[in-house]
Amino acid sequence: MRELLSITKALSDESRVRALLAVRDGELCLCQIIEVLGLSPSTVSKHMTVLERAGLVRRRKHGKWHYYRIIEDQPRDTARRAVAWVAEALRDDPTVRQDSRKIRDVRRQDLGELSACYRS
Repeated sequence: MRELLSITKALSDESRVRALLAVRDGELCLCQIIEVLGLSPSTVSKHMTVLERAGLVRRRKHGKWHYYRIIEDQPRDTARRAVAWVAEALRDDPTVRQDSRKIRDVRRQDLGELSACYRS
């Protein structure tokens, strides 16, 4: 029950759903997710923490960068099925399609340049 409630909480916010779908096709740096969502770094970081705690994404740190991806070796069937359901349900959503185009663009950008505006 707790797992399901954690997942549904994570999926109850549009920005978190968009972030989850952003990493479904491969790992993204937090700065790339920030660029796609157009939200503040602290807001995106909080959203990613909720997704991570729900068992939907995994985070790894490499130097100063934090990378997120879907948990591919998902031991919990509920989380894996939830990600598949969300992806299918929003397959034709205009916002998700627009995000996909943004993701292609941010993948081409240098991480240092992309994150420069977020550094204090």
